Amino acid sequence: MTEPGREAADDPSDPEVGAARDERIAPDRETDPDDVAETDEATYTKEGELERTIGLTGGLSIGIGTMIGAGIFVFPGIAAGEAGPAAAASFAIGAVVALLVALPASELATAMPRSGGGYYFISRGLGTLAGSVVGLSLWLGLVFASAFYLVGFGYYAIDSLAEVGIVVDAAFVVPIALLFGAGLTVLNVTGTENAAKLQNGVVALLLSLLVVFLGAGIADAVGLTGQSSAPETFAPFGAFPIVTTAALVFTSYLGFAQVATVAGEMKAPGRNLPLAMVGSVVIVGVLYVATVFVATSAFGSERLATLGETAMVEVGRNYLGAAGAIAILLGGLLATVSSANASILSTSRAVYAVSRDGVIPEWASRINLRFGTPHVALGLAGGPILLLTATGQVTVLAEVASFLHLVMYGLLCVALLALRRNEPEWYDPAYRVPGYPAVPILGAIGSFGMLAFMQLASQVIGLGIMLATAGWYAYYARDVELKGVL
Repeated sequence: MTEPGREAADDPSDPEVGAARDERIAPDRETDPDDVAETDEATYTKEGELERTIGLTGGLSIGIGTMIGAGIFVFPGIAAGEAGPAAAASFAIGAVVALLVALPASELATAMPRSGGGYYFISRGLGTLAGSVVGLSLWLGLVFASAFYLVGFGYYAIDSLAEVGIVVDAAFVVPIALLFGAGLTVLNVTGTENAAKLQNGVVALLLSLLVVFLGAGIADAVGLTGQSSAPETFAPFGAFPIVTTAALVFTSYLGFAQVATVAGEMKAPGRNLPLAMVGSVVIVGVLYVATVFVATSAFGSERLATLGETAMVEVGRNYLGAAGAIAILLGGLLATVSSANASILSTSRAVYAVSRDGVIPEWASRINLRFGTPHVALGLAGGPILLLTATGQVTVLAEVASFLHLVMYGLLCVALLALRRNEPEWYDPAYRVPGYPAVPILGAIGSFGMLAFMQLASQVIGLGIMLATAGWYAYYARDVELKGVL
């Protein structure tokens, strides 16, 4: 069995090698993972160098920044209408399933700290076909999700201007979204470190806003600063809606695995990767549960449901007046731009990974020698994102993105079981999941089980995309042989 990438084929510090790096064409369709070398400073490939510039804070920011979006600002009113105050339990169930996947993902990421994340793990554990389907599906899923975030940002921008008395026609939602999408793509091309700094700043400000809002809401809800709310039946509709609502709101937790897609650029991945993935799920899960508690305490689940997707703005106004409403709108702006930035970064790394393995043409994985970023992959991510953003109609596509992510999470757990059962010589993770094999088995059951509670349209479209990616594999990539595959 060949170890997937412990030594470089060339010395990347050699100027002649560096000059010729971008001009190489693979002599055949066989992918050679030995062209990859890992050091404490960078990941070296025959296409170039990915600098290790992302620390634990950056990893947490990517995970938290991707997850804190529509979930915390849109779902509370909708979820309360479905499950009552027990919607908090639905968010808790989602967090448990996410943790059951985050633990196996952490082990796989420390064994294979490469850009590409779930695609790389599944391709090495379950073979090229499964890896190709997941890799291409992840790329498309992230494209759809990024477009959804950008359009959401456009709506938050219009609503924020209206709150301060500046009325802007809704026709400007898409242009605003396109402008920010293009700007974020360029920012990522100029360097991962710049994008990570933006991510850190946005997430820090967003968390500060949420802490102030939740502090005021909890103090009021328990009667410390106002009148305690009247008790309400916890699960007025029974247990089943709690589970279906958990499937609905699980889209709120899609971000944690994106940390693994930048594993090749993370400092001390053996320590920082598991801490970033598990930590981001725990932090966001606590915030979600607290938010639903505060929201249902403000108005009660029945009235909260009538406020729909903008319920959180009215909850903020209830606790903190006009300043609270503006703070929630500002939080929505930060959340959507943070999610979009993290998704664009992860989308480009998904493209880079499948290109590096020959699943799509190799030129897509070329690295910009000035900035050390995969600029072609960023273009292949940013272009389709802007195209979908221009439609302004991405809600269903966001649901399909959730479907594709859940399939990847389930297969990721299965890949861990396969690698542990037939453990190759190169498999030496710095972190091993506790409670093996129960944790990955439960993670797979939880992920695949969530699919059964999704809408039929999302299931049909998601399966259609997976079949299309399998067709691409049969047409273009079936002769690709990945070294290191079981």
